[in-house]
Amino acid sequence: MPTSYTSDHEKGVVVHDDFDDPTKPSFPSSTTDVPSLDHATEARLLRKLDLHIIPLVMALYLLSFLDRVNIGNARLYGLEDDLGLTADQYQTAVSLLFVTYTLSELPSNLVLKKFHPSRWISFITTSWGIVATLTGVVQSYGGLVACRLLLGVVEGGLFPGMVVYLTLFYTKRELALRVGYLFVSSALAGALGGLLAYGIGFMDGVAGQKGWRWIMILEGLPTFVLGIGTWWLMADEPATAYYLNEEERALMVLRIRRQTGRTSSADEFHRADVVKGLLDWKIWVFCAAQFGANTMLYGYSTFLPTIIKGLGQWDTAETQALTVPCYLLGAISFLSVAWISDRQQIRGLYACIFGLMSVIGYGVLISDSSSGVHYLGCFLVALGLYVLVGIPLSWLPSNQPRYGKRTTASGLQIAIGNVSGVMAPFLYKTGEAPRFVRGQAVTLGLVAVAALLHGSMSLYLLQANKRREAGKGDLKVDGLSEAEIAELGDESPNFRYTI
Repeated sequence: MPTSYTSDHEKGVVVHDDFDDPTKPSFPSSTTDVPSLDHATEARLLRKLDLHIIPLVMALYLLSFLDRVNIGNARLYGLEDDLGLTADQYQTAVSLLFVTYTLSELPSNLVLKKFHPSRWISFITTSWGIVATLTGVVQSYGGLVACRLLLGVVEGGLFPGMVVYLTLFYTKRELALRVGYLFVSSALAGALGGLLAYGIGFMDGVAGQKGWRWIMILEGLPTFVLGIGTWWLMADEPATAYYLNEEERALMVLRIRRQTGRTSSADEFHRADVVKGLLDWKIWVFCAAQFGANTMLYGYSTFLPTIIKGLGQWDTAETQALTVPCYLLGAISFLSVAWISDRQQIRGLYACIFGLMSVIGYGVLISDSSSGVHYLGCFLVALGLYVLVGIPLSWLPSNQPRYGKRTTASGLQIAIGNVSGVMAPFLYKTGEAPRFVRGQAVTLGLVAVAALLHGSMSLYLLQANKRREAGKGDLKVDGLSEAEIAELGDESPNFRYTI
C-alpha cells in the first residue's frame, strides 16, 4: 500500500497517514523524521479529551432528547385535558416537531464550521431551552403546535453537529464508543424523564398549575443555562482547544493525519465533497436503514409510558417507574457493544444481530400474551434499539475521511432517519391500545429491513476492502502523486472501510 503524507505547517514535520493500525509507530521520511508516538502520552491525551468533551456533549443531547419527548410524560399528567386536545391532535403535535427538525439538520451541519461549533451549538441550545420552557405556559392547541415547530427548527442541528464535532477530535478507532456516549444520553433521558416526571408530578396543583406544565418548565430551564455555558465550555477544534498545551496539539495533528485521507485539505469544507456525498449511493442505503431504525426509537421513546400503562392496573407514578429499567438496559447494551465494536472495527454485524433482537421483542409485544410477557418484550426491544440506531451513526462518518462529505453524510443520515418521527406517532392510535398491533407490526418490519440493510452493507464493504487489497483499484490512480492519492478520501485504493 502506498504511504501518503501531509505537511504539518506548524511543526515543520512530515506526518504519515497510517489507517490500518493506529498503534504503529510513524515511519521515517527521507526528508524529515516523524516524531514517534508516545502511546502513554496519547492515552493521557485521550483521557483529557474525554474529560472535557464527553460530559458536555452527553449533557447537551440528554437535555435535547428530554425536551423533545417529554410530551409523552406530560400526556400522563393532564396535557390533553388541560388544552382540550383530541387524540389525533396530540399525535399531530408530537409529529410536527420532526418536520422542521429534519429540515434544519443538514443546513445546520453545513454551517457548523463557518459559525464555529461553540457559538452555533450555544445559540441553538439556548434557543430551544427558551422554547421548551415556554411550552409549559401555552393555553391552546395552536400554541402547542407553534412551540413544537419552533423547537424542531432550533434543536434539529444538535445531534448531527455533535457527531461531526466528535470526528474533529477522535480517530475512527475511537469514534463508536464516543458516539455511544453521546447517543446513550437518549436512553438516559428516557430513564431520567420517567424519574423526573414521577417527582415533578407531585407538583400538580402548585401555583394553580397542572403537573404537565411543571414538567415542561422545570425540564426546559436547565437547557437554557447549559446553552449559555456552552459558549465557553466547548472548544471549536484541537488547534484552539483551551485545555490542550502545544505538545498535545501537535500530537492531535499526528493522530488525525495518520488516518488515510485525513489531509489538511480534506479537513476543510469543499463544495465538491458535498456533491460527492449527495451522489454516493452507499450513503443513501445508510439513510434508508436509519429511517427504519429511528421509527423504533421515536415510537418507543414517546409511547413507552402509554404502552406500559395499558399492560396493567398501574397508576401514573408506577408507570413512570416501570419505564426506567428498560432504558437502563438499552444504555448498558449500547455502551458495551460500542466498546467492543471500536476494538474489533466491526459495526454492521452488531447492528444486524441486535436489530433482530428488537424484532423478536416486537413479536412478543404483538403476541396475545400476559402483561408480564409483554413487559419482557419491552426489554427485548430496548436491548437492540440503541445498538441498531446508534452504531451506524459512527460507522458512516468513520468511512468518510473528507470533512465536506462526512458532514453531508451525517446530516443526511440523521435527517432522513428523523423523518420517521413524523410518521411514528400515527402508528400508535389511542383506540388501538394496549397492544398497538398495527404500530408494533409496522415497526417490526422496518426494523427488520434496517438490520438486513446494515448486514448487507457490511458484506459489501468487506468485499470492497478485499478488492483493494488485491490491487484491483490501483489502475484508477495511475499517474497520480502520493499527495493526490491522499486527497481521494474514501475513493483512494489505500483507504479501507470499517465494516
